Amino acid sequence: MIQNSTFHLKAFNDFYNENYQKFVRFAYSYVRDMPVSEDFVTDSFMACWVERESFGESFNIRAYILTSIKNKCLNHLRNTQLQENILKKISDYSKWEMDMRVNTLEACDPNEMFSEELQTLLNQALAAMPEKTLTAFLASRYQDKTYKQIAEEMNISTKGVEFHIAKALKILRKHLKDYLVYILLIIITKIPS
Repeated sequence: MIQNSTFHLKAFNDFYNENYQKFVRFAYSYVRDMPVSEDFVTDSFMACWVERESFGESFNIRAYILTSIKNKCLNHLRNTQLQENILKKISDYSKWEMDMRVNTLEACDPNEMFSEELQTLLNQALAAMPEKTLTAFLASRYQDKTYKQIAEEMNISTKGVEFHIAKALKILRKHLKDYLVYILLIIITKIPS
């Protein structure tokens, strides 16, 4: 154990050489990535050396470095978990969209698809949308514009366009749930009213 009064380079190097691999194995047991584990351990040792003047007499270098490594591992795992959750949501949405396309095509009945009542309901749903949401939705679905083009025209970010498209689809699902299969077919095939 290094005491603060004897916190000098040789003692620190000896401690480093004795414990580096142990700390790397500890980090690796959680993050399962050797280069990341080595970086976390090296960063923790460097931070300890830089801060050495501020430590008191009862300073425990092992606990300090282990706590630093633990916190880096936790942040890494939380970020990884967040990324995986986002990718899963994207994957789930893609699967839902594909299922909807298959179901829509299977349920396609041209006689009902072009019914006046259905078109009226679609127009009512579109009329219920806020102006920006409607503008973004129509530009995407009826004018074949990309999110980037829409964002530039509306002077908003592409994330803003994504928000408005998602909001439009939510409104359509809510107001037209009994006719969703047919409405989606109209929207997907971009048949103008």
